[in-house]
Amino acid sequence: MLQTSTLLFLKQLAKNNNKPWFDANRKKYDEARKDFENFIQSLITEFGKKDPSIASLPAKQCLFRINRDIRFSKDKTPYKKNFAASINKGGKKSILAGYYFHLEPGNSFAGGGIWMPMPAETQKIRQEIDYCYDEFKKIIHSKKFTGIYTGLDREDAILLTNLPKGYTKDNPAAEFLKLKSWIAMTPLTDASLTSKELLKKTVEALSAIQPLIDFLNRAVGDEGE
Repeated sequence: MLQTSTLLFLKQLAKNNNKPWFDANRKKYDEARKDFENFIQSLITEFGKKDPSIASLPAKQCLFRINRDIRFSKDKTPYKKNFAASINKGGKKSILAGYYFHLEPGNSFAGGGIWMPMPAETQKIRQEIDYCYDEFKKIIHSKKFTGIYTGLDREDAILLTNLPKGYTKDNPAAEFLKLKSWIAMTPLTDASLTSKELLKKTVEALSAIQPLIDFLNRAVGDEGE
C-alpha cells in the first residue's frame, strides 16, 4: 500500500507546479518518492517470483524523474503530476516490453506492453503477430487477460490509418498490425492505492499481462536487452 501523504503531495503539486513551491516542499517530495520506491521494490520482489527476468531489478532503475522535459513543449510547468515506474528486463531504458505502474490521483493505472518501439523492433512484432496470430489472439482473449483489461490501447496516436506495407486488408490480424504500440492498462482507484490489497491487486494485473509481455519479447529478442 501507499501512504495517504504520498497522494496528498501529488495533489498539492498539481495545484502548485512551480519551482519555489517544490523547493519549499522538497522534504515532502523526498518522503513521497521514497514511499513510491518502496512500493515498487515490494512489487518487484513479489511479482519477481512469477517473472524471474525482473526479480533482481532495483526499484531505482525503474523510476522516472519528476522533472518534465519542457524544451519543445508549450506547457512549461516544470514537474510531472505523477510518479511512474517501468519494470522491464534491463531497467526503464530497455527497449524490451515490460510492466508499468502510474501513480496520479484520479488517474492511476497498471499494466504493460511495449511503447513506440523502433522500426526494426516494430517490424519484428508485426511479423510475430502475423505468423502466430492464433497464439496472440488466445493471449488477449483469455479469461485471465479480459478479466482485468478491456483490450489493447487503440488511441489515434498509436494507430496507423492504413496497414503497413506487406500486409493485406484480408489479414485476420489487421487491426493489431496497424498498432505502433502494444499496451494494455487497468485503472486503479485512489481508494485502492492506500489499501492493503494494492500489492496483491497489482501483482494480479501484471500476471494477467505477462503472457503478452513474453510474446512481445520473444519477437523483439534478447539482443535488445
